Amino acid sequence: MSLLPEPRYPSVPELVASAQALAAQEPGLCALRQVGLSRAGRPLHLLSVGHARRAVLVVAGAHANEPAGGSTLRALARRVLAERELRAGTSWHFLLCADPDGAALHVTPAPRSLLDYHLGFYRPTGAEQPEWSPSVLPPDRLPPETRALTGVIDELRPYLQVTLHGTDLGGSWVQLTKDVPGLAEPFAKSAAQLHIPVETGASDAAGWPASGPGVHVMPGPETGVAYPSMPDDARNSTWYHAHRYGGLTAVVEVPMWASDLVDDPAPHPAPAAAMRQLAQRLLRDAREVERVLAEALPRLDGADGPLLRAARWALGLIPGLAEDWTHTPPAGTTMAYVGSVDAFGRRLPLRAAAMLLRVLRETDDRAAPRLERLVAAWSEAFGERFRARWVPLDHQVEHQSRTVLLAAQQAREQAER
Repeated sequence: MSLLPEPRYPSVPELVASAQALAAQEPGLCALRQVGLSRAGRPLHLLSVGHARRAVLVVAGAHANEPAGGSTLRALARRVLAERELRAGTSWHFLLCADPDGAALHVTPAPRSLLDYHLGFYRPTGAEQPEWSPSVLPPDRLPPETRALTGVIDELRPYLQVTLHGTDLGGSWVQLTKDVPGLAEPFAKSAAQLHIPVETGASDAAGWPASGPGVHVMPGPETGVAYPSMPDDARNSTWYHAHRYGGLTAVVEVPMWASDLVDDPAPHPAPAAAMRQLAQRLLRDAREVERVLAEALPRLDGADGPLLRAARWALGLIPGLAEDWTHTPPAGTTMAYVGSVDAFGRRLPLRAAAMLLRVLRETDDRAAPRLERLVAAWSEAFGERFRARWVPLDHQVEHQSRTVLLAAQQAREQAER
């Protein structure tokens, strides 16, 4: 598996320093301000460029383990400042990191391999994720990061919110809360130019209509979900908050490692049988992690930190998801879709094991070596199965940036019709 060259993904303090430099460089055009505090008291910063009432909001860092967004946000802010035509009639607003607490816990800014990435892995529970918490918590229990994000949306009323996400291994795709006609073709062209596969059967968008390869439109509330057991529903996330003001949200995903297996539109010969096999493996892998957890838990002395909470939360999703895959008709029947589900099924227990391993290493627990071997073996198998190849960071940033600018242009033209 290829190594990661410099430059590395920027940390939140580095993003803040870059934003401060831009604001100092062009004080008449740029402003940096604090819009909230995290649960741990870390500031949430918003960089604004331009003064037009028509607004685009770009959000990075909603998921701690998806670091490309920070790099893209920084590149976009510089580009918007440098290119006057991008500011014509539009102001741009950049939330530097929606979850600074999570970013402080995910500690692999320059992963050299999937193993290296997982050894520093952290992704919080659904209730602790800024964008997803409204789908699992009542309004009076939302975390401050979520309230800060929705407060910014209420203030700006953006015609477009773009949230920058990423995947560890796979391809690029876009999720839209409303269709943006004309986006799919240039999106696919950009991906091809940069040798990034388009994930045509993303399990994250299972069962959703597509306006083009890799561009998925979220279904309305009357439509069922592909995985009924999953507690979070995108239609209840902060992605829909912009609809209150006539706007929409685009979620732009870009991979760290690419796999051409997720871009295969050919029909799978037996998708239902494959899904059942993937469900069996998912349960088997989860049981391996659960055995280690059960053995070590009495020695953890009642610990309930974010890493352990997140590991247990991920394990808790698995039985229901395996049931969905076993008894629900497949939401897709292509090789790409089954491949995406295969990756999802490898991801969940691997992430749980990686976060539990960090807990056990911190306490020097005797079960740590066993889990180290498991994380190493699963990381290697994941990469080999999907023939993973590193996507250069500048390609990740360029493709994500292009997609944001395309979405802004197309959504604005649509709104003006």
